[in-house]
Amino acid sequence: MSYYFSKILPGKTFEEAKELVTEELKKEGFGILTEIDVQATLKKKIDADINRYTILGACNPQFAYKAVTTEDKIGVFLPCNVLVKEQKDGQIEVVAVDPIASMSAVQNDSLGSLATEVQSKLKRVIENLG
Repeated sequence: MSYYFSKILPGKTFEEAKELVTEELKKEGFGILTEIDVQATLKKKIDADINRYTILGACNPQFAYKAVTTEDKIGVFLPCNVLVKEQKDGQIEVVAVDPIASMSAVQNDSLGSLATEVQSKLKRVIENLG
């Protein structure tokens, strides 16, 4: 089982890809809680150079509420991370976590339908990109 969904966005700049994925997430009820610039952090902390790599912490409040009231420690898997990364060839890839894969470690059958709903929303986000 794969733990993510992804799509290459030919012809898009890094910033265009971030804007596009943010808009598609909004259409599915997600907002961005956090934005982590991994490239800048690694450069600053350990002087390492990598291609552009940003993690967007996406949250759908309705689903987050259901998740934390169903399983009080599920927050270790929240928010749903969406990655915008520059590949070696310069193309931009957008990657979203598969919530079914990440939540499969939790022994709570009530999370199954919730994870399936979130999975379908994140799949639509990726499919609708460019």
